[in-house]
Amino acid sequence: MKKICSLLLVSVLVIVSLCGCGTQAGGSKDTSSTADKTPVVLNEVAHSIFYAPMYVAIEEGYFAEEGIDLTLVTGFGADKTMTALLTGEADIGFMGSESTIYTYKEGASDYAVNFAQLTQRAGNFLVSREPIDDFTWDMLVGKDVLGGRAGGMPEMVFEYILKKNGIDPAADLAIDQSIDFGATAAAFSGGQGDFSVEFEPHATSLEEKGDGYVVASLGEDSGYVPYTAFCAKKSYLEANPAVIEAFTRALQKGMDYVQTHTPAEIAKVISPQFAETDLATIETIVARYAAQDTWKSDLIFEEDSFTLLQNILEESGELDERVPYADLVDTSFAKKAAE
Repeated sequence: MKKICSLLLVSVLVIVSLCGCGTQAGGSKDTSSTADKTPVVLNEVAHSIFYAPMYVAIEEGYFAEEGIDLTLVTGFGADKTMTALLTGEADIGFMGSESTIYTYKEGASDYAVNFAQLTQRAGNFLVSREPIDDFTWDMLVGKDVLGGRAGGMPEMVFEYILKKNGIDPAADLAIDQSIDFGATAAAFSGGQGDFSVEFEPHATSLEEKGDGYVVASLGEDSGYVPYTAFCAKKSYLEANPAVIEAFTRALQKGMDYVQTHTPAEIAKVISPQFAETDLATIETIVARYAAQDTWKSDLIFEEDSFTLLQNILEESGELDERVPYADLVDTSFAKKAAE
């Protein structure tokens, strides 16, 4: 099992330096003073169009409407986001829920509890050097693939798909897990690997540059998977239930928006979050995610989804003993928000 907690004290100084560039995220539609709002620091695992409903909630001012003065910080990796949460650098963490399982298994007394699930599909895509009209997963046999870190959801879902298709991830292909998160696209452009597993906007960027071609969606081929969720320390949930309720209500408004608006409308709203990406590209990516039913209609993290997550962890060799759903998931806030 990935020993995340054992690295927390060592990496906290790195987190402070990486996350010191947090941005106020109250949204442009609320002009009232922040003095009467509750400050909340949210640390996200990555900044990606994959998380569109959250950015809609920010840009439409839903957090501000709910009395929250939100500061958004990007952790650049689940281990760093979890470190920020457990050390008090962040109030709420947003990442793959496998990290909450790891820290619970390590014996943390004030562990992280999931209270809202955002995505229900994997958000990464398989990129090839050449276009392939009729791709099948057995085409990866004998190939070099740029993958993700061991114990992370991108890599585990990738291996889960391989096994579903009768492919041994350890013996039938070479998966490079040495490249830092977010750097695989540049490595692929530089000539490394036959295929690469990429998040957006990197997958589309590779296509636009002619350096690669999306040939498969891991979200479609893995099925419904509880990919990312919001969590907070148990003590924070107990001490600040009104804040968590307000935060979850704001998120639900964002979820409702993406369910009832077009990719073009969603792209326009979230475009300030991605100033380096042109609007047409944002719309293309939003449409790609919407087409595969990426976002839940509510934020309730169901027990069946948590069981599936543990199945994937077990199959990847990252979990040797199951953890209780009741300890690590609190659905009360999401259920209230969905009413």
